[in-house]
Amino acid sequence: MNLIKQLLPIAALSSTLLSPTLTHGADKPNVVVVITDDQGYGDLAFNGNTMIKTPNIDKLRTQGTLLDNFHVDPTCAPTRSALMTGRYSNRVGVWHTVQGRSMLRRRETTMADVFGQNGYATGMFGKWHLGDCYPYRPEDRGFQHVVYHQAGGVGQAPDYWGNDYFDDTYVVNGELKQFEGFCTDVWFDEGMKFIKENKDKPFFAYIATNAPHSPYYCPTEYTELYDDVPNVPNSAFYGMITNIDDNMAKLMKMLDEEGLAENTILIFMTDNGTAAMGLKDGRGYDGNMRGYKNSEYEGGHRVPFIIRWPNGKIEAGKSIEQLTAHIDILPTFIELCGLETPEVKYDGSSIKELLYTDGEQWPARTLVVETQRVVTPEKWRHCAVMTDQWRLVNGKELYDIRKDPKQANDIAAQHPEVVAKLRADYDVFWNDVSKEHDLTSYMVIGSDHSPLVALSSHDWLINKLPPWHQNHIRNGSVAEESYWAIEVERAGDYEISLRRWPVEADKAINDGTYGKAFDYKQARLRIGNIDQTQDIPAGAKEVTFKVRLEKGITKFSPLFISPDVTATPYYAYVTHQPKPGWQTPQGMGIPVYDPSHGRIPPQVKAKRAKKNASKSK
Repeated sequence: MNLIKQLLPIAALSSTLLSPTLTHGADKPNVVVVITDDQGYGDLAFNGNTMIKTPNIDKLRTQGTLLDNFHVDPTCAPTRSALMTGRYSNRVGVWHTVQGRSMLRRRETTMADVFGQNGYATGMFGKWHLGDCYPYRPEDRGFQHVVYHQAGGVGQAPDYWGNDYFDDTYVVNGELKQFEGFCTDVWFDEGMKFIKENKDKPFFAYIATNAPHSPYYCPTEYTELYDDVPNVPNSAFYGMITNIDDNMAKLMKMLDEEGLAENTILIFMTDNGTAAMGLKDGRGYDGNMRGYKNSEYEGGHRVPFIIRWPNGKIEAGKSIEQLTAHIDILPTFIELCGLETPEVKYDGSSIKELLYTDGEQWPARTLVVETQRVVTPEKWRHCAVMTDQWRLVNGKELYDIRKDPKQANDIAAQHPEVVAKLRADYDVFWNDVSKEHDLTSYMVIGSDHSPLVALSSHDWLINKLPPWHQNHIRNGSVAEESYWAIEVERAGDYEISLRRWPVEADKAINDGTYGKAFDYKQARLRIGNIDQTQDIPAGAKEVTFKVRLEKGITKFSPLFISPDVTATPYYAYVTHQPKPGWQTPQGMGIPVYDPSHGRIPPQVKAKRAKKNASKSK
């Protein structure tokens, strides 16, 4: 008999003995994934940062196994799409954070889908950033309970107007609700509430903080910890991380008190390299790596990943040095939890063998990370081809990462054979994932799952950065030929309202209360074969068109027209067979924005007042 065939049953048996794969009902482990935003490898004390205070995450590291050569994409939405699917972000349609390229393709099976189909309660809390309109919202992608802000950050264009990290209004299972408190505290509190409510069956909780992403706001007691510490890049950035650390302590304590800690797989990870301000000036800690957020160099995509599971005998204090990545996590969960899954071709691999052995039999592999951030991806654009030893950057620079972790010495000329091999590996990757780069994810109107669809400039499909943040909208950034990619699910009568301000802001089109005032005279609707123009009445908050649309995909490219400028409206609201009164914020189920809400820290308010005073001189 072939020796390999003889050894296979033995290998399978020893793997079973080393690591339980639980498959029955209540025995299935719970799963909690905590992922932070813009926190890099060096933004933790246990990784050598002597300035930052993260005692609870440091403790978690001693209780679990660290993937110490773990990689994600260099920016947030691509990382989240790969984590959720086990497939390359370039394959699933998410290679940017805006411009209609942050929506996870409808056909993809998510981590939440898999857990839900296996009897788990599924909940997500915080930042989604894989689509704000049907069918891309988290509630459309397998999560049964959701509490989240829209877009890629609090205060961005699709987010509820005026959100500022304190006392904000978030989406709760399709409805808007105002919360009290700091955003990170809300995400953890809501996540822990979900866990307690579902503790009698297996659960999957995805807690995705928007901190420490900019703007750098956090409770004063946390910024004060770092105000006088030398070389801290930004006291609020570090303060937000320490606040996350305190929330990790609350989460771990709750799991202990509820008797859940032993059979819960607890993950802590981050979504890309650090965004700490001032690294170019030598402030902050780079984790002994080159690059940071949005970089193809190591500091842009190597991040911390801790996994703890006492019942699963995950080794405490262990470090895994082999190359691993975000695409490996869903396949790993499927194997560890004994989950049934639809036929999906994963780009990642289960790392169960690395968790339970010394990894000597782990095969050599080549992985790719890219930061495209364009409408249509380009070959060799800001990419790293990785093996355990090598990094080929942008197809031409070669680094031995074991000897040169700072990537200071390009040795491509000394190793042309390695360059050729890694370029060939990238060609295989590119030829595969690029087959469908021409596909577009269309936001759907006319579905019973989303009777009202709110569109914002964040998702304009144009070949330059759109006004993706509320500050851009306040400042009046304009673009004439922009459009939204729309799928009309069913033919019928629609009402389409065009706005300069979002409906909750409740201001007139030409009102300048929140920023630049325009003098728009007309509104023009262009969608499918429809081209209509209306005058804008004085004081109008919106211009509404009643049209009949046919089923199918189309471009939606409306305009506001003034004597001086023609521009695409920042916001549009579409409803199918609307009910009377829907145009009002209350009729749409949207609470009106209260400018007195929020608790921006006093030092931030003082800085803003000083800036505004200087502008007025």
